[in-house]
Amino acid sequence: MGMATRLHPLHGLWALTNRELAKWYKVPVILIISLIQPIVWLAFFGKSMNFAAMFTSGLNIPGLNIPKQVIDEIASEVLKANFGTTDYFSFLAVGMLSFITLFTSLQSGMSIVWDRRLGGVLSKLLTTPVPRGNIIMAKVLNSMIRSLVQSTIVLIIAILLGMRLNPSLNPLDILGAYAALALMSMGFASLFVTLALRSTSWESQMAIMNLLNMPLMFASNSFYPVKSMPWWLKPVAIVNPLTYVNDINRQLLLGITGGQSLLLDYAYLIAFAVIFSVIGIVLSWRYLSEA
Repeated sequence: MGMATRLHPLHGLWALTNRELAKWYKVPVILIISLIQPIVWLAFFGKSMNFAAMFTSGLNIPGLNIPKQVIDEIASEVLKANFGTTDYFSFLAVGMLSFITLFTSLQSGMSIVWDRRLGGVLSKLLTTPVPRGNIIMAKVLNSMIRSLVQSTIVLIIAILLGMRLNPSLNPLDILGAYAALALMSMGFASLFVTLALRSTSWESQMAIMNLLNMPLMFASNSFYPVKSMPWWLKPVAIVNPLTYVNDINRQLLLGITGGQSLLLDYAYLIAFAVIFSVIGIVLSWRYLSEA
């Protein structure tokens, strides 16, 4: 009976996950620091990029008397045609949800490096009956939970700053948005934990994270729609998981129509999460060692 318990596929998974989470919730300053950048983007960039005001002022042509109501209607139509909404701040706020999720997920590989370098933690874990795949998945679950908590805080702040939610928003829409964020986090966290399996250098992990962080954000529809991108950037955006997360969340949270099929979006994210999770678990058995 004892052996059967030790050999259970999920043996030790939550204990390892809670160990990872404890590093986070016992040091609140880490949470605060991680939230600074998306909040700055929301408060300064999101509010300063008032496209409606810029469009209106740009149509004040000397000698041409256009009624303000007509200008406002034209501005609204142009904004809606490009962003799917007349409020760019709300469009950007959804992008910030995926940004904080991405940023947290990219950091997941650092945990493996520190466990290997500090105090032989990883070596000790490998002497226990915990399946090696669970060591990887605990770090992935930690990243997912942290991402969703931080996304919730960013969402609340965005609402306080004026984010316009879909008037017909319901609990299923909210669950659907969180599911999309969780799938993206699962895929990226698995990828970066896998990349860190044989690494002993935190510098290399930071270099990779910094290399991919902003390109992934800007090569997606987080700040502007894919149709506005140059031809050479569109293929990158199409394969970028952030594009699919943002499309789902804008449809569910903002009520923006005209995006891709939600079924296609979820299918892509599920495939992304499953493929990299499986790769991470398989490679953990091969590369994790007590050496």
